[in-house]
Amino acid sequence: MPVLIAIVVNIFFLTPSLTFSQSHALNTLNQCFIQAGNLYGVHPNVLWAIAKVESNFNPKALNKNKNGTYDIGLMQINSSWIPELKKSGMFDHRWLWNPCYNIYVGAWILNKCIQKYGNTWQAIGCYNAVSKKKRIKYANKVFHVLNNVKKSDKK
Repeated sequence: MPVLIAIVVNIFFLTPSLTFSQSHALNTLNQCFIQAGNLYGVHPNVLWAIAKVESNFNPKALNKNKNGTYDIGLMQINSSWIPELKKSGMFDHRWLWNPCYNIYVGAWILNKCIQKYGNTWQAIGCYNAVSKKKRIKYANKVFHVLNNVKKSDKK
């Protein structure tokens, strides 16, 4: 998919470095959530909540799963996606360690789930799980994160 190639060019050559300052990094990540959400038709707050659930915003998170796959970065992209990403223009799995690219890939995966389940909680659960029971459990976690943010905004 040529879109992923354009994203890589944008992230690596046009996105400011995340090392200037913590506030600059946060602002850059917020822009990544917004831009990825706009590109893939996913609300940025949902992407943000998924990142909170998946890694608590840790761009260096790495988890090995019981099935031998592993989850990478901020959005915990499962390694099972790497072959499909390569077909779509991702040439190097190390790009997943770039937080902004990781967010774009997460939005791409969630978009695939939305295409399958519609704009529903099942689609959000699909981001993390195959079984219906696990999808429901995961969607509830994301819902609670979104709900807590909404409550804190009212204060």
